[in-house]
Amino acid sequence: MRDHPELSVVVPMYDEEEVLPIFFERMHPLLDGLGITYELLVVDDGSRDKTAALLLAAAEDWPQLRVVRLLRNSGHQAAQSAGFRRARGQYVVTIDADLQDPPEVIAEFLQAVNEQDVDVVYGVRSDRSSDSWAKRTSARLYYRLMCRLVGKDIPFDAADFRLVTRRVVDAVNALPDDGRVFRLVIPWLGFPSAEVRYVRAERAAGTTKYNFSKMLRLAFDSVTAFSAAPLRLATWLGLLGGAMSGLFVVGALVIKLTGRSIPGWTSTVLAVSVIGAIQLLCLGLLGEYVARLFQSSQRRPQFLVGYDSLGDHGHQEPLHHNPQHQDPPQQNPQQHKAPSDR
Repeated sequence: MRDHPELSVVVPMYDEEEVLPIFFERMHPLLDGLGITYELLVVDDGSRDKTAALLLAAAEDWPQLRVVRLLRNSGHQAAQSAGFRRARGQYVVTIDADLQDPPEVIAEFLQAVNEQDVDVVYGVRSDRSSDSWAKRTSARLYYRLMCRLVGKDIPFDAADFRLVTRRVVDAVNALPDDGRVFRLVIPWLGFPSAEVRYVRAERAAGTTKYNFSKMLRLAFDSVTAFSAAPLRLATWLGLLGGAMSGLFVVGALVIKLTGRSIPGWTSTVLAVSVIGAIQLLCLGLLGEYVARLFQSSQRRPQFLVGYDSLGDHGHQEPLHHNPQHQDPPQQNPQQHKAPSDR
């Protein structure tokens, strides 16, 4: 396992103890049957249940299973970043632990990357009928907005189930920005790509950890990280507010000069409400960008790795060293067991 494997499968996990037995039962024979060397790199994103203990126990009988534990819950995209920085394979696949994305498609990814000579293979959902109307509609709006802001190369219905080559991994790790959104960053890099379509299944066990607030946060991060369009929107809204104010002034003067003015509060309330709403929206948009600048100026790391079952041998520095992503000294895994096992 000290030699670099051909394939690294990166799996971010957070409180997935219920699905882990099914995950192991399905992934182990599948990866063994690929006929190539591999590592299953599971990034435990600060789980509070028995996920870490189950992973460490399984790793004793599965040499290819590698456990990386983050010191605190840092989020799905941060866990993927940790996996990208620690993965050693020539090919890196990212997949979630809930088995909604069928791991059997990994074999198709490998076939596509070799036959079509590409660096990225996206897993694209061919059917969203299992989703609710609200989720289908919000996903459609999200991808259309991203295509408008980022470019036409954003594949519709492609989330974080994909294969990339080492060239792509190194390019992503060299990017200086924090809080990256992988489903936008990787298409933006412009590497040759292909698509493999599949039908997404229901979650194998447990409940989703990606609630509405996290999806909304992802949408905000996607917009503010890749485009200044909201700032321009604030400018246009300000101009619109000014034009509307001018119309109110002209209307008030006309009414005053014709002698038809009467004491009232409707027009005042309407004017104040419209202009106030526009101002608050503009301030909110500006605040999103100021917050990103503030977080960047603090130089806080996006994640901290507390334990890697492979040890320091698994750590690879990015092409351009970024001190924000330094890992603390490796610690005894017994100090990082799940809270329930302490």
